[in-house]
Amino acid sequence: MASGRIPREFIDDLLTRADIVDVINARVPLKKKGREFTACCPFHNEKTPSFTVSPNKQFYHCFGCGVHGSAISFLMEYEHLDFVEAIESLADSMGVTVPREKGGKGAPSEAQRQRSKDLYTLLDDANQYYQLQLKGSPAAIEYLKGRELSGEISKRFNIGYSLSGWDHLLNHFKGSYAEQQLVDSGLVIKKDDGKIYDRYRDRIMFPIRNRKGQVIGFGGRVLGDDLPKYINSPETTVFHKGRELYGLYEARINTQKLDRIIVVEGYMDVIALAQFGVSYAVATLGTATTEEHIKQLFRAVPEIIFCFDGDRAGKEAAWRALENAMPVMQDGKEIKFLFLPDGEDPDTQIRKIGKDAFEENYQQADSLTAYFVENLHSRFNITSDEGKTRFLKEAAKLLTKMPDTLIKDQLVQRLSDMTNVDKKVLFQREISSNNSPKDQSMGEPKSGRSRLNNRSVSQTPIRYAISLLLSEPTLVKLIENIEEIALSKLPGSDLLTTLIEAIQESPDIKPVALLDRWKNTEFEAPLIQLMKWQPESDDMAILSDEFKDCLLQIRKRAKERKIESLLHKERTEGLSESEKQSLLVYLKNS
Repeated sequence: MASGRIPREFIDDLLTRADIVDVINARVPLKKKGREFTACCPFHNEKTPSFTVSPNKQFYHCFGCGVHGSAISFLMEYEHLDFVEAIESLADSMGVTVPREKGGKGAPSEAQRQRSKDLYTLLDDANQYYQLQLKGSPAAIEYLKGRELSGEISKRFNIGYSLSGWDHLLNHFKGSYAEQQLVDSGLVIKKDDGKIYDRYRDRIMFPIRNRKGQVIGFGGRVLGDDLPKYINSPETTVFHKGRELYGLYEARINTQKLDRIIVVEGYMDVIALAQFGVSYAVATLGTATTEEHIKQLFRAVPEIIFCFDGDRAGKEAAWRALENAMPVMQDGKEIKFLFLPDGEDPDTQIRKIGKDAFEENYQQADSLTAYFVENLHSRFNITSDEGKTRFLKEAAKLLTKMPDTLIKDQLVQRLSDMTNVDKKVLFQREISSNNSPKDQSMGEPKSGRSRLNNRSVSQTPIRYAISLLLSEPTLVKLIENIEEIALSKLPGSDLLTTLIEAIQESPDIKPVALLDRWKNTEFEAPLIQLMKWQPESDDMAILSDEFKDCLLQIRKRAKERKIESLLHKERTEGLSESEKQSLLVYLKNS
């Protein structure tokens, strides 16, 4: 695959040229309804269509589960692709070649790319080598048979074996690869005295693949009871434990409809579950579940089930996963926690009860909110004032990390009901004052609804102006003084100003391209919310009048805020002569 960053201008142009209706309709049949298209959502089960596609905005949104985005994000969700893969897929369908920037900040050098290429080749060769050794090792084959693994499943996961000597692999690749390459790959170890030896000896070998199917590392398990039981590859230029998940590649290619992923603790659990038909299991690689792991899984599926032993270690692992999930939770996504009986793991459990019964257990799994409350409740006695205070303080510390979602609202309500503390008071200091910039930037809803759509949420002039621009970007021509908006310092003025500048810079840009441009920034959440709004009229005269009225109201509110600020300063500090003159002018013209 080509290296280098894809130019932002190309992505914008691709989204402008692509027709999201064609992209989605090729995969999910759409029906025309007014100015939009509808379908039953492909990302959750429903009987009444709530999935809408706007050809004007080139944007899709499901009012049922909350998924939304552009043609690129649809391909990412529907076909389980990463961002670059989705761009390449869309470009290929349009007969367009994806350009790449050369050099630049963050772009790998030619030497770095060559080293990575060499490592991928070396690791793939090592994978083939280990599989070949397995065929000639009766002890390793008997071990796998003892674990009741079939030859078919062993082949699917490319299971291999490393010989018991200290330098079998080293000698095998001598002459084919440089000594430093073998060290860089993590396949061999070099001591301070210069001695080099194989990292993996007399172990069952599990190749670890990235999302593209390239081998990036290995896990090795002893045949007996020696320690350490497992050895994973060290961090290398192609392998990062905090980002990769064992079995994710296999889950994607072997699951016809990948709508959930179950996270387990070990390689053997993943493989045993796959052998019994649960092909959508993954495992972390000797580390706790990270925020990056969860982001990656949410890009692939709407539901994650963490399946751990029911002992103390399992509960601690689940709680760490919950803590790391809080910052990336979103509506339309779900996390559950399934705890197995004492002494059981997924490998032993599915062999006892079979696939159907194992999957039925998902119904008893705790939701993220249930486990959040259950865990904290078990640690603090809320029947006492002191225990209740500690309970709420710990809950607030975690909830401040959580985006503003319906899940968060429900959790706050549940805690309020448990403690008999009003939710408005409950986290006023801990949560409300710590809302993320994206929440604060839009300000509080004001009375009065947009006149073009009675389904719309309450709108401030800033919100309404943004909504109108997202529906009809050409309205930007009506703005005479952008500095006036920027200097108003009204909630949301930063986003409105940034939006105006982006449209002025690229007049033909589609609103959905802006959404992709500001993905994972403080502007993404408010843009998504406002993108859902659809004017009932497409009459440019009406839209222009509404937009002009917004600009008028923004000026009016900015003036009111300035007067309020000057009056406050007059009472507390006193005004300079120039400030007094400004106040008189403002009051006279108000």
